[in-house]
Amino acid sequence: MNAEQEVIEAAFERAHALAAGDPDRLRRLLHPDFRWTSHLGEQFDRDDYVLSNTAGAITWKKQSLTDAEVVVVGQVAVLRCVVADDVVTGEGDRLTFRMPMTQTWVKEEGRWLCLAGHAGPRLKG
Repeated sequence: MNAEQEVIEAAFERAHALAAGDPDRLRRLLHPDFRWTSHLGEQFDRDDYVLSNTAGAITWKKQSLTDAEVVVVGQVAVLRCVVADDVVTGEGDRLTFRMPMTQTWVKEEGRWLCLAGHAGPRLKG
């Protein structure tokens, strides 16, 4: 498997960890200095991100990634794709949000870790 495929596999593993609501599994895929900006402009560090996505106001059902492109330079990779987030809100509404997403991954000790990401804006339709 080449580096681009490894990054895509790591991104799918992160998506599965979200859907499983598994904080430990998700944390293992995120770099200790991880940062995220949501489609609403909210900013998270690793602990806040894990907490909000595993014990927050939404419950993840699935995240799918399409149109993935990866550029690898040394031990750093940038993944661009379109995600579809299938979630249940605190009010019990099941919603799907589609949006572009960019993630930066770094390879440390043989593993790809997500260092940063941004999703949004939401796509119509």
